[in-house]
Amino acid sequence: MQQDPLAFTIFLIFTGAAIIATIALYARQALLVAYILLGVLLGPSAFALVTDPVLIEQLSHVGIMFLLFLLGLNLPLAKLIPLVRETTVITGLSSLLFALAGAMVGWAFGFNVIESLIIGAALTFSSTIIGLKLLPTTVLHHKRTGEIIISVLLVQDLIAIIILLLLQTAGQGSLPWAEIALRIAALPLLMATAYVLERFILIKLIERFDKIQEYIFLLAIAWCLGFAELAASVGLSTEIGAFIAGVTLARSPIAQFIGERLKPLRDFFLIIFFFSLGASFDLRMLSSVFIPAILLAAIVLVGKPWVFRWLLRGSGEASGRSSEIGVRLGQISEFSLLIAVLALELNIISSGASYVIQLAALLTFIVSPYIIVQRYPTPIAITDKLRRD
Repeated sequence: MQQDPLAFTIFLIFTGAAIIATIALYARQALLVAYILLGVLLGPSAFALVTDPVLIEQLSHVGIMFLLFLLGLNLPLAKLIPLVRETTVITGLSSLLFALAGAMVGWAFGFNVIESLIIGAALTFSSTIIGLKLLPTTVLHHKRTGEIIISVLLVQDLIAIIILLLLQTAGQGSLPWAEIALRIAALPLLMATAYVLERFILIKLIERFDKIQEYIFLLAIAWCLGFAELAASVGLSTEIGAFIAGVTLARSPIAQFIGERLKPLRDFFLIIFFFSLGASFDLRMLSSVFIPAILLAAIVLVGKPWVFRWLLRGSGEASGRSSEIGVRLGQISEFSLLIAVLALELNIISSGASYVIQLAALLTFIVSPYIIVQRYPTPIAITDKLRRD
């Protein structure tokens, strides 16, 4: 009987993840580190047991969509707008500082102006996945620490989406500003569509069949993925569509139930996401990009906690909370990886510049969760004292 390559790959990922995760827990490491290292080991540049990381990467983006959908479920629009407004200045200033620092490092190592600017842009964002996955549910839902982290990440994600749109248009050889304007205008239209459908169709279906849990589960998945695809069809990202789907459903009394039921599905795809990060990295490029990547990672790991602490303290936040938020945001984002890969595919930057960004991001993905898990409450903490669901 012929072996199914996808089934074999899923078997390798989750069996390997269970083994490596066990070792990681004994070594007092975060599980996210285990998933990334497993991807490196099984990927094309090492043992090559997984030869099609592109397929796995495509699957993994479903996890990001579910993550943002669940985030939206806990952020009603009336609460979301004040949160974003409150941290816009802090996010803007921090983004500018790290964009300048990253661009200067890129220029110092011989990259051209465009490559240096993209390297700088990659440093501005913090990881939505790490920032939210390592927050305990109680912190995420009820405490100000979670509210500030969410609002900073949302503003950063909006900036990242604009940069992705600019790269896509620049790769076509021109900048059709009319198309960019139409895509930006599509955002409020998508939100209005979601609100109308939720109010007049979805909420009535939920009220009518709320006792049939299987149906509510299927309806929630369809709502999330449906708006993800609708957003993609109008030029926005699937992640933004999933988030809008969650926000419009947040006012429903059944939102908390949906969130709890979808968490295992989200975690399934997120394991694949972190595996794909490791599998997509080419170890042969390591020697040529190691030094600038180490420097960029150090700037982020050391600089972001200090900068966010300084900005938050200046806005009146408590010292302890400001420090914790800075540490939790002290890494490069998965959006930075998307920017690096897209810019390379469009021949806007060289492979060297792309791999500098990718390696720096992977290094912060490894170090930052370890620091967070050691110092603050997380759902995957290695001690009972710090473990919070």
